[in-house]
Amino acid sequence: MDPVVELFNIIFSFWGGLAVVLLVLLKTSIKFVPQNRAFVIERFGKYRTSLTAGLNFIMPFIDRIAYDRSLKEQAIDVPSQAAITKDNIGLTVDGVLYMKVLDPYKASYGVEEYGFAVTQLAQTTMRSELGKMDLDKTFEERDILNAAIVSAINDAAMPWGVQVLRYEIKDITPPRSVLEAMERQMKAERDKRATILESEGERQSAINVAEGERQSVVLAAQAQREEQILKAEGEAKAIELVAEAKAAALTKIGEAAATEQGQKAVQLALAEQAIVAKQNIAKESTIVLMDGESNDAGRVVTEAVAVVTAMNKSEAFNPVKGAN
Repeated sequence: MDPVVELFNIIFSFWGGLAVVLLVLLKTSIKFVPQNRAFVIERFGKYRTSLTAGLNFIMPFIDRIAYDRSLKEQAIDVPSQAAITKDNIGLTVDGVLYMKVLDPYKASYGVEEYGFAVTQLAQTTMRSELGKMDLDKTFEERDILNAAIVSAINDAAMPWGVQVLRYEIKDITPPRSVLEAMERQMKAERDKRATILESEGERQSAINVAEGERQSVVLAAQAQREEQILKAEGEAKAIELVAEAKAAALTKIGEAAATEQGQKAVQLALAEQAIVAKQNIAKESTIVLMDGESNDAGRVVTEAVAVVTAMNKSEAFNPVKGAN
């Protein structure tokens, strides 16, 4: 073989091999870290740095990616477990916690498996918090229980570089006997509420009826009072009108009696009344004592005229003379 060709082959093989080596070195030194992830880099088995999202470079064959940590929020299921409340009631509780890695270094070197550690811590914390509460409080104050569990977990998980954002209890299952007792209690409570509402309705109905009757009596009394007032006013008005009519009649009679013709008319009326009076006495009594001349009608008229004449001459019955 020609030495020149052999030399070119050697040179080409050298540069080709060098290019391949450079490409391999470049590929192993360039690292693209995805968003919300972090690479923990070790050099000779010792922590060197943490690579964040974007383009990063490492030393080939010297540096290596030891851990790949996600910085996203993670949902971890907490398995069902038994717990005992403050009033010694056994419960089966399960939940779910939401957490995220804040420090990739602590999450890699602070604990072997942070997800398992946080789950175990959540279970023990849940049992501890439930032991401080009565059974009724576990249902009524679930938000307070969740907040207490989150606070306790975060205090313990701080060296692990993780943070628990929230914890939610999915289900609380008491024993069957407790469920039956709770159902009976709820039924009794519903019956009690129904009885109270029914009695309240009856009471309100009775109040409405009594109020209606009272208003009816008040309205009737007002109507009767107004009727009596109107009747009294009418009677008073009638009496007033009668009195005015009598006064007017007496005035006219007096004016007529003051004349000569009036005097004769009065004398005639008195004579007629005297005759009628004697006739009535005779009708009502079986015995009438009269003198022998009293049964004469003419004499009776004469006596009546004499009485009237005497009355006219008297000052007490003659206003004109009394005035003089």
